[in-house]
Amino acid sequence: MATAELEKLRNVGILGQGGSGKTSLGEAMLFAAGATQRLGRVQDGTSVLDYEPEEIKHHVSISTAFHSLTWKKFPITLVDTPGYAAFLADTINTMRAFGGAVFVLNPAVGLRVEAERLWAKANEDGVSRLLFVSKMDHEQDTIEARIAPLLDALEAKAVYLQLPIGTEIAFKGVVDLLTMKALLFEGESGKFRESEVPADLQSSAAAARQKMIEDISETDDALLEKFLDGQEISIDELKKSIRDATRERKLFPILFGSPLRQIGIPQLLDAVVDYLPSPLDQGEIVGKHLTDGGAAARKQDPSAPFSAYVFKTISDPFAGKLSVLRVISGKISSDATCLIANKQVKEKIGHMFRLEGKKQEAVREAVAGEIVAVAKLKEVTTGDTLCDEKAPIQYDGPVHFSPVISFALEPKSKADEDKLPQGLHRLTEEDPTIELHRDEETRDFILSGMGQQHIEIIVEKLKRKYGAEVVLKVPKVPYKETIRGSASAQGRQKKQTGGHGQFGDTWIKVEPLPHGAGFEFVDKIVGGAIPRNFIPAVEKGIREAMAGGYLAGFPMVDVKATLYDGSYHDVDSSDMAFKIAASMGFKNAVEKAKPVLLEPIMNMEVKVPDECMGDVIGDLNSRRGKVLGMDTNGHTQVIKSRVPMAEVLKYAPDLRSITSGRGEFHMEFSHYEEMPPHLAEKVIKDAKASKSAEHDGEHKAHG
Repeated sequence: MATAELEKLRNVGILGQGGSGKTSLGEAMLFAAGATQRLGRVQDGTSVLDYEPEEIKHHVSISTAFHSLTWKKFPITLVDTPGYAAFLADTINTMRAFGGAVFVLNPAVGLRVEAERLWAKANEDGVSRLLFVSKMDHEQDTIEARIAPLLDALEAKAVYLQLPIGTEIAFKGVVDLLTMKALLFEGESGKFRESEVPADLQSSAAAARQKMIEDISETDDALLEKFLDGQEISIDELKKSIRDATRERKLFPILFGSPLRQIGIPQLLDAVVDYLPSPLDQGEIVGKHLTDGGAAARKQDPSAPFSAYVFKTISDPFAGKLSVLRVISGKISSDATCLIANKQVKEKIGHMFRLEGKKQEAVREAVAGEIVAVAKLKEVTTGDTLCDEKAPIQYDGPVHFSPVISFALEPKSKADEDKLPQGLHRLTEEDPTIELHRDEETRDFILSGMGQQHIEIIVEKLKRKYGAEVVLKVPKVPYKETIRGSASAQGRQKKQTGGHGQFGDTWIKVEPLPHGAGFEFVDKIVGGAIPRNFIPAVEKGIREAMAGGYLAGFPMVDVKATLYDGSYHDVDSSDMAFKIAASMGFKNAVEKAKPVLLEPIMNMEVKVPDECMGDVIGDLNSRRGKVLGMDTNGHTQVIKSRVPMAEVLKYAPDLRSITSGRGEFHMEFSHYEEMPPHLAEKVIKDAKASKSAEHDGEHKAHG
């Protein structure tokens, strides 16, 4: 792709909360551009973007999908993203692949926390956005009033480029405020005709156009001067200023439409090519030098040294692994060899594809700005940087997400148990938010993910893709442990047997770290009290002790451990002896450092009818929830709260009961908090009793 063609390229994400109509909009854009021959619909399973069997079954976007289209000789790569909390990690880590996005708003349902989170991330990543108001079902004279609170919540400086004509089933077009023409759509074909602005809208349209010109002028000094002088401003001047302001994220243009009825879709595509940035508009992408870790940057230029960022992995039991990457600079072709910067290993590029929904179109070459998939890269995983080994650079890796809920998996047969690890390993390649481990005490497979629906869909994929059937057992709350004080203690391992014995002696100090800091190990050994070669074993012993916890076997977090003294034996000291000694010393110190139990706290939004609000708030309070606020949305209330996860693992049926099936909720992980002592005691007691019972069962089995 030449530079001139690259100026026309648009990588466009479709963003918004779940249920806002993102996938329907993507289908409408593909159909309008002639990329598909019929309008795909999510509800009847004909969507080309939601093509996984689990997506078709649940009517939910689970994974990011890609498809190309051409509009007025502008090549566009559409990136359709999930919007529900359980699958939001994929969206957030894909966002770096596109420079512009269409953010879908649905005034009928307002804003959920997912939309606010995506908007904030788009701000952070410098993504330019158009706003598309979908599912038009409110009175036209209140539409701006409906949208205003959403814009305020997003802190978005928006500019109206259109006004809707008609409402609900009578919604039939828009007024283009630039041209002051009415665009009336005929049937559901996407075809429209221009006409004069309806008489009943002329006054409001004139006022809206004046406000639009004022908003645009405020972003452009030259235009502002003309506006204040009362000079005529041409449409071309307005469009140029809109383009500049949109790309610089000073303004967010608003357009209206109905994807299912093909209303407003051609105008949205026009806005995509007119106002959203090409890769050349995005400027340099910053990474770091491999030698000194200092800042490095690459222009998104086909003539620059090659570099690319792998932002997604697709795993298929038949096709193998596909690594989806955005070429940042330079170009890459099949059979070329490149460097995996963060791993310092070389990898040969095999077959490359452009993704078209579930189909793949082979390509020989990809240049800066393009999104392609590469098959069967053995060493490459999500978050890797590929580059020219003569011009190495490394880009920041993906955002890490901690799982919020865990289930025990019970394989239905021995054959299923054998298939389980490999199947889940393959699934974790494409979804890094999945975590699997085997409890050393219970031998259970513990699967952790971003929510119950997330876990259930993983189980469905396990069966479909890898033939492993499992049963989900009672959810396990991912408690954690930490300390509130500082303490020091000795850990000494001395064992004398025939021949060599075991000797390791450590003195360890533990201190609390700030929330989210994880673990820090400090080596303060001086004078050779412990030989250098045993220090890694000490750290390993501490890390293993942290993984097993102190109070109830839950992982410890936010702890600083300092090794400051110890002793050794010339003959009997070994890595194993020091690992055991370190584990003992760490546990002895933790015992004196006020260990506490931490529980996960969830952000919850509960949408309920007015008459149910009191009962729902009372129920949340009984679950130790803290109500943070309420928003009114028509005849419904949106209750925002924070609630311990342990209290809402089985919230859905209770909410259905309280609201007679009319309530809905969404939740996502917020943070960890210290658990009240009386409740912590019960959790610790139950955890110890469970382990004791399991040990007894094992002894009986062996006996």
